[in-house]
Amino acid sequence: MNDLSQLRIGVDFDNTIICYDGIFHKVALEKKLIPLEVPAGKGQIRDYLRKIGKEDEWTKMQGHVYGTRLKDAAPFPGATEFFLYCKQQDISVYIVSHKTRYPYMGPQYDLHAAAYEWLEFQGFFDPDEIGLSDEDVFFELTKAEKLRRIADLECTHFIDDLPEFLCEADFPGFTDRILFDPNNQHPSGSDYPRKTSWEEIQGLFKPGDKGS
Repeated sequence: MNDLSQLRIGVDFDNTIICYDGIFHKVALEKKLIPLEVPAGKGQIRDYLRKIGKEDEWTKMQGHVYGTRLKDAAPFPGATEFFLYCKQQDISVYIVSHKTRYPYMGPQYDLHAAAYEWLEFQGFFDPDEIGLSDEDVFFELTKAEKLRRIADLECTHFIDDLPEFLCEADFPGFTDRILFDPNNQHPSGSDYPRKTSWEEIQGLFKPGDKGS
C-alpha cells in the first residue's frame, strides 16, 4: 500500500486502546473481592467473581473503574505510537466504541465524559501530540450504532478486540477487519487477521505492504 493518505482507520476503545487489567486487579484487591493470587487479567477477575456468586459486585466495580479510576489505566503498549504514526503519515484515524452512558448498577457516573477525560489526559487531543479532535471520537450507545458509524465514516479498516463484533452480519463489507488479541485468546478468523500487539498492527500499514 503506497498511498496511505487514502486510509480511514477506525479503532475500538475499551480493551483495544485502553488496557484495564492492572487497574481492575488493583481495585478488586482494594475492595477485598479477590485473593492476591487471582491473575491480573480483567477477564480472569470477572470469571472469578462470577464463580463465587458475586457478579453484581463485578458489575458495580466496572462502573467504578470506568467512571472514576480511568486515569489509573494505561494504554496498551504501542497504541499511542500507532496514532502518532497515523498522524505522521496523514492517515485518517477515528475512535469508535460501543459504550453505555451510565453504569448498569451503582452510582451513575458519566462514562462517556470519563473516557474523553482519559483521552485528553493521554494526549490524544493535544495538537502537539496525537492531535485528534472531538469529531474523531464516537462513543455509541448500541452495537448497531457503532456499526453504522463505521459505515458512515467509510472506514477502510477497523480494529477491535472482539471477534464476535468483527463477525457481525451488518459489519460493512468494504471495511477490512483486524482483531487485536493481546492475550492470545482467539484463533485467527477467516475474514480477518489476528494481531497480538500494536507493533504488529502498525506493520500492516507500512508503505509497500498490503495493509490488510
